[in-house]
Amino acid sequence: MTALFDRWRLFSLREFATHRGRTLASVIVMAVSAAFLVSVFGIFGSLTGSVDRLVGGLAGNAALEVTGVTDSGFPISIRDEIAKTPGVEQAVPMVRTQIDSDTGPLLLLGTDASATALGSDLQATVEQQFAALISTPNGVLVGPGIGAQAGDTLRLGSRRVKVAGVTNGGTAARLNEGHYVLTTLAIAQQVSEHPGRLDSVLVVAAPNTDSGSLRSAVDGVVNGRALVAQPSVRAVQTGNGVRILQYMTLMGAALAFIVAAFLIYTTMTMAIAQRRPTISMLRAIGGRRRTIVTDLLTESAIVGFLGGALGSLIGIGFGHMAIRTLPVALMQAVEARTTYLLPAYAIPIAIGAAVCTSVAASAVAAYQVYKVSPIEALAPVGASVADQVRPWLRLAAICVTVGGITVAIGLVWLRSGNFLFSGIALSLFFGAGIAACFAAIGALVRAAAWVARQCGRAGDLAAATLERAPRRIWATMMTVFMAVAVTVTITGANNDLLNAVRTSLGSVGDVDVWVASHPPEEFPTGVLPSGLATDIAALPGIEHVTEGQLAYATLGDEKIILYGIQDGSVSPLYQQVSAQTRADLVAGRGVVLSRDLSRSLGVRTGDELAVRTPRGLQHIRVLEVVSYFSALTGTAGIGLPLMRDWFDRPGATLLQIDGRPGVDKAQLLQSIRDASPAEVYVYSGAESLAGVEGAIRQGMGVANAVWVIIVLIAAVALLNTLTLSVLERRREIGVLRAMGASRRVTLRMILAEAAGIGGVGGGLGLLFGLASQYFFDSVTPGIMNIDVGYSPSVTAIVFAVAAVGLSLLGSIPPAIRASRLNIIDAVTIE
Repeated sequence: MTALFDRWRLFSLREFATHRGRTLASVIVMAVSAAFLVSVFGIFGSLTGSVDRLVGGLAGNAALEVTGVTDSGFPISIRDEIAKTPGVEQAVPMVRTQIDSDTGPLLLLGTDASATALGSDLQATVEQQFAALISTPNGVLVGPGIGAQAGDTLRLGSRRVKVAGVTNGGTAARLNEGHYVLTTLAIAQQVSEHPGRLDSVLVVAAPNTDSGSLRSAVDGVVNGRALVAQPSVRAVQTGNGVRILQYMTLMGAALAFIVAAFLIYTTMTMAIAQRRPTISMLRAIGGRRRTIVTDLLTESAIVGFLGGALGSLIGIGFGHMAIRTLPVALMQAVEARTTYLLPAYAIPIAIGAAVCTSVAASAVAAYQVYKVSPIEALAPVGASVADQVRPWLRLAAICVTVGGITVAIGLVWLRSGNFLFSGIALSLFFGAGIAACFAAIGALVRAAAWVARQCGRAGDLAAATLERAPRRIWATMMTVFMAVAVTVTITGANNDLLNAVRTSLGSVGDVDVWVASHPPEEFPTGVLPSGLATDIAALPGIEHVTEGQLAYATLGDEKIILYGIQDGSVSPLYQQVSAQTRADLVAGRGVVLSRDLSRSLGVRTGDELAVRTPRGLQHIRVLEVVSYFSALTGTAGIGLPLMRDWFDRPGATLLQIDGRPGVDKAQLLQSIRDASPAEVYVYSGAESLAGVEGAIRQGMGVANAVWVIIVLIAAVALLNTLTLSVLERRREIGVLRAMGASRRVTLRMILAEAAGIGGVGGGLGLLFGLASQYFFDSVTPGIMNIDVGYSPSVTAIVFAVAAVGLSLLGSIPPAIRASRLNIIDAVTIE
């Protein structure tokens, strides 16, 4: 142990202290990658965890929950039937919905005295304050997060209520972060404008009741009129609804770790090159190669651990900010107030990933120790034979390239839509690209040397340097390659996806005016005031008013968007199908499904689909499956009259208004705004399209952050490699200076190296990025469920040049350092 400590103190710790900049750079890049991963886990842990905590706080010891298929709920009579079911000790009725108020959206909860049987977070409040609640006309109890006091009046929807008390203290105060209103069942039904209906029934099982038998019995009583499941199903549905965004961000984190691995490799190569005399001395006095390599890998593990720990702290901060900037349309489907909840596994996984990445990258570089003889290592200058690539390695790289591309194309051809398989396909494609570059390492280094030679006499010197360190130059070139490839892929694929979404939305932007219950960036799921469509249709300049309905619904086990469609709708669910399908759809003879929902439910065109409705289990035929961008796990379109009948949702949630030919659209928009109530949103087709695109761009913000981070890492990698080049040739540069070479020649020599590496790496990255964009577009239909057309853009070249330019900034510090070397110190042999 004493020898181990002395070796660490003399070699490893001294290296950390002497080369603080290099150590700090390695820690920072691993921290950035780990921060990305922790923030991703934090975002989705917060979404599902907030819902799970709310559900658990309300459900208490309930074994089952019966919930409405849509926000219209189900008749209260179903609760009485459930209460009579054998094995049910208590059936607790509940109104549970989001409602607008003076202080913003609130969770409205309505129940009765039977809620005490749940043992939930509300039990103490119900027991202690229920008397005050029922004795106050239109009384409600409010959570402390609202900021109201007893005796205040509060607007809930279109009604005003009186605050009977505040639930300060205890678990009730923490429920939904204190942003809720609790009242009696009758008042909640009046406020939500759903008289005689419930959103939920929480079922408490009698002692010694088998859970499976109880569920079967309750299922039989409900008979398809509502959803019967465990209370935790709400959190599961929330997780399913955000899996697309989760997939994209996890892929981004993986790319960040891959690029960081290249930087760690170059950093460890730098460390080994600088410590060659020390390593040779240890070898000469009997030191074992395994001991030396173990010390090097332990150093890299410490760097990875420090980076992972620092990144975890940064990632927590990023996560806090990120959950407040998620797309509004995505958060609209989450009933709980989202608070930051970091899963317990997030930090260990992030630190573990950082350590494993650092050690794996360092192991490749540390292998040089086994190939360098003590005599060779003692040489003050020159290239090592360890930097050469053996033929069998190139052959293996070719095999990996062919195998990776074959499997990746096979997974795309299968079009399984599985997120894991799609992620594997993309990873294999990128891996095959890197392997192909490794197989062509000689040609790539020669190309970089050729570019350097175009810079004159200084370029000739730079070319010689590039050719004698092929592995190190390749690793740095691959970092620039990845920076450009990822930049071109992400920006190009984002543009292609945005164009596909525009196509998927059909003619939404061509509509003259939209009237909806929500702003354009949200789903209009609230019912508009009765008679509004008739009033607007009577205005001058109106050609036609097409009604529609959107609602969150549960189909099978999936939470979806259900779209009630009328003849003339511009929805792709109507426009993309045949004329016969349109007629059958609006007549209520079938349903049109988005591609992802069809896959989730396992049904195809012509199959019969069972649908739960408040009127019981209904059966309907699948008319067609269309390409449609879904924010959740799918979208289904049915005829508007059928939706109103089956789900007890009269009226409309949006109006599509077309003006007469030649009408002034601005004037038409203003006249409709004047005729609509204040709580209704009126906007143009262009504003509607911009709102949807804005929500999508918010989701793409994470992907854009990926390429910015990767380009910055590439700049640091180039800085490391050129600094190593300067340090290795310190004596050589000193001799050149002593022979009369000017500082300008030295400066240009280092910049020529950077130009060779950046130019070849950037050009190769541009070509691979365009190919990767095409491959990404091929995978996207299985993930986003819309057809995406490949469209290479001139902006890809602009982004590629910008990425190379930023990477080349890393060459400036070592170039300046080389030009300022002291001649006497440089030629001294240590």
